[in-house]
Amino acid sequence: MQAERQSIDRRAIPAGAVESRFALADGHEIRRIDLPAQDGGKRGSILFMPGRGDFYEKYLETLVEWSRAGWHVTAADWRGQAGSGRLGDDAITGHVGDFSDWVDDLALLWKTWKTETRGPHIVVGHSMGGHLVTRALVDGEIDPDAAILSAPMLGMSGPPLPLGVSHFVAWFMTKIGKPTRPAWKWSEKPGEMPANRSDLLTHDAGRYVDELWWRERRPELVMGPGSWGWVERAYASTRQLERRGAMENVEVPVLIISTSADKLVRHPSAVRAAQRFPNGELLAFGNEARHEILREVQPVRGRAMAGIAEFLDRVAPPEVS
Repeated sequence: MQAERQSIDRRAIPAGAVESRFALADGHEIRRIDLPAQDGGKRGSILFMPGRGDFYEKYLETLVEWSRAGWHVTAADWRGQAGSGRLGDDAITGHVGDFSDWVDDLALLWKTWKTETRGPHIVVGHSMGGHLVTRALVDGEIDPDAAILSAPMLGMSGPPLPLGVSHFVAWFMTKIGKPTRPAWKWSEKPGEMPANRSDLLTHDAGRYVDELWWRERRPELVMGPGSWGWVERAYASTRQLERRGAMENVEVPVLIISTSADKLVRHPSAVRAAQRFPNGELLAFGNEARHEILREVQPVRGRAMAGIAEFLDRVAPPEVS
């Protein structure tokens, strides 16, 4: 589309976008951004939820493209991330009591957001966001017309151990020290990016530097490693998704975008999930793509965005006024 080829400033909040706070059930507030639909505004609405340690500023380019295509677009932080506070003992380590807390938050945001926006209603989750969207689908907490999972954290990269063994090790680590302590090393200087981090995320140097730019301009966005409590709860939540019949009972059309070169999450888990969902589809990449497929070099990213558009045209056409 011509609109999608127009220049997008990845380092500016788009004109017309509204940043606000959304109050959760216990009063905790999370950040939210809404981009009004362009091109007549009749396509529907997309809710985008980012990954662990992420913030919506990293995905402004994608959000703008969807807005230009006629979608009302909303994105939000997870509780305890980016500009939505912290749940641990410091400002760098990412911690959570249980992944079900995030599922509950998503359920409330989803329920409210649906009353505010035009259908069809689409949910998109990247990485940990993809895991939590999957949990919400499996638990029956959200009812989208379609779901898109970008490099979903349905299996974490690490030693090739059985899931139960990995979970036990993480549980043990929460018992021999504070669950809120970092589970892995970040850098010698707290808050400083580790060397070669971009090798895990994207081949696109410019898009990678965009993230650093936003972290400098908005220091509250900075987050480092996850806590041992986060790791243990991530394994516990993954075991719930592995239950027989969990994904098999989800009738929502689901598009999974994954790369075999991912070093943060397990590609085979994404492939298997696409097979387990009754209406699952897989858009697979290889060595040309790293973890952040929606922030990759343009040939890769363009293929992913085109695949998303084609999927949505098929499974979630515009509602008739």
